[in-house]
Amino acid sequence: MDSIRQLALAGVEAGWLSESFSYAFLVNAVVAALLVGPLLGGLGTLVIAKRLAFFSEAVGHAALTGIALGVLLGEPPENPIIGLFCFCMVFALMLHFVRNRTNVPYDTLVGVFLALALAVGAAMLMYVARKINIHMLENVLFGSILTVTDQDILILALSCLLIILVLIPTFNRILLTCISPDIARVRGHATHFYDYLFVMMITLVTIASVKIIGAVLVGALLLIPGATARLMTKNMGDFVLVSALLATVSCLVGTILPMELEVPVPSGAAIIIVSAFFFLVATSYRIVRKS
Repeated sequence: MDSIRQLALAGVEAGWLSESFSYAFLVNAVVAALLVGPLLGGLGTLVIAKRLAFFSEAVGHAALTGIALGVLLGEPPENPIIGLFCFCMVFALMLHFVRNRTNVPYDTLVGVFLALALAVGAAMLMYVARKINIHMLENVLFGSILTVTDQDILILALSCLLIILVLIPTFNRILLTCISPDIARVRGHATHFYDYLFVMMITLVTIASVKIIGAVLVGALLLIPGATARLMTKNMGDFVLVSALLATVSCLVGTILPMELEVPVPSGAAIIIVSAFFFLVATSYRIVRKS
């Protein structure tokens, strides 16, 4: 990261970049945006295909309970990553397990688990309130990409690398499992295995993105670029590429623009607003074109 920050500083001195890039925290934020944007955008296409729109929302809200649990177990209040990761992963796998073995509608089941995660998290936070800075909770809920540290970027980079290494050879099988599980079974694919693998990838990227986008908003960045790309493309390859591009641009613009304009808007909210703007433009274009 030091070499990247030195390059950014050289760009500022040469006049290629604005003065804002002389601040280390903005360089960290841009690197984080370049990591998380393509991943969320690409995975979002599978989330839409599998109709798991609110799954990442439930996992994101479970982050509150994971943070409280980590602090109670003695982790540093600033970054209780082990408690956060372990609880959210168990929460996601349990939700998917119950889904496969009950007849309860999926949106109802997600609502039950989401409410439970919030209730348990709120109860546990009462016991750790003295150890947790209120601003840290705001960052978890609404995101603060400008507070990303080198450790956060390392965790994010490792998460991205792991997901890419798993996703590239299994993408077509996961996609077929999402679109038509029956055909996938006929072709001999282990549909339950790919289901759980996909759930674990979504959970991992959600956990890694919570500090950047926020628990409340991370699900939106999985969905909105994909929904926009679906309006703009006709085949799966373009769908994935356009969704990843839109998510990346949203992250970059939502990070840099408020800084340049000195607008006091949380970075997570700014990223989602930019992403939603692209969706509204694409929707308006389709409406005008059809009329």
